[in-house]
Amino acid sequence: MVRGVTRQIILVDPEDKTLFEKAIFILRDNTRPDSPEELLEQAKNIAAGCVTTRSTGRSRLRCLLWAAAGAALTGCVWLFCELFR
Repeated sequence: MVRGVTRQIILVDPEDKTLFEKAIFILRDNTRPDSPEELLEQAKNIAAGCVTTRSTGRSRLRCLLWAAAGAALTGCVWLFCELFR
């Protein structure tokens, strides 16, 4: 069963549509914005803050080093267990 619910929403269309097509913001009940322009500006700022940049080469290298260190530690533990069994 579907009930009717009325909500106020803000629909933001970005200028650059490479990452997302639209952003939808649902306003809380019983809230009245000061001005529509201020509300739209806040929604655009939130949408812009949600987009993360790609990771840099330095952080990828750090992740690979941690993975290699974990693999080496696992190999050492396995070798220790096999030698002293």
